[in-house]
Amino acid sequence: MPMLEVNDIHTYYGNIHAIKGISLTVEKGEIVTLIGSNGAGKTTTLRSICGIQKPRQGSILLEGKDLAAYKAHQIVSNGVSMVPEGRGIFARLTVAENLDLGAYTRRDRAGIQQDLERVYTIFPRLKERQGQVAGTLSGGEQQMLATGRALMARPRLLLMDEPSMGLAPVLVEAIFDTIKTINKEGTTILLVEQNALMALSIASRGYVIQTGQIVLQDSAARLKDNEMVQKAYLGME
Repeated sequence: MPMLEVNDIHTYYGNIHAIKGISLTVEKGEIVTLIGSNGAGKTTTLRSICGIQKPRQGSILLEGKDLAAYKAHQIVSNGVSMVPEGRGIFARLTVAENLDLGAYTRRDRAGIQQDLERVYTIFPRLKERQGQVAGTLSGGEQQMLATGRALMARPRLLLMDEPSMGLAPVLVEAIFDTIKTINKEGTTILLVEQNALMALSIASRGYVIQTGQIVLQDSAARLKDNEMVQKAYLGME
């Protein structure tokens, strides 16, 4: 049984038909990437999965459980967490307060403390700055914080939306190394990323989305060798 199974979903913003019948699967333990140009529907797909933008048609199953009736916070409680595009941190709160909010659906104090130590192990910089106001962090540190906050929900499935956006190349490499570490520790990941080459370098499989529809799916290795992908997303002629 797949960790995530998205079946023919259609999602709208008012009368705008943003997602037009997308289907995809993510197996337990995988990193799967969704690549496409700006406005193709990548973020809307993630928002549909985590319950922020409910599809009008189709189904989304988490380990066989239909998420249609669940609100966004209930989907978090069921094991899905999201690192949003643009990080979405609470700029006026401290690093520690942001991380505490990541665990707002949980009541297991011992487990929360354990996960906080895990986040500080993955991101030592956050431990150094736990009392600092989040809005004063650098872009890379804010990305660490957004990721750490999502991990505080102890997700089985982590949705990541453009984690490298706006970061210097050296920080991009560090973020992708961290994504691999999180995955090796047992978290399944669905990754939306503008840097298609980096995404395909760590993913096992990928989907290409254009104007709200999946137009190509394959192993990451074969997608990197695909002529259309190379021209459209990898900057190769």
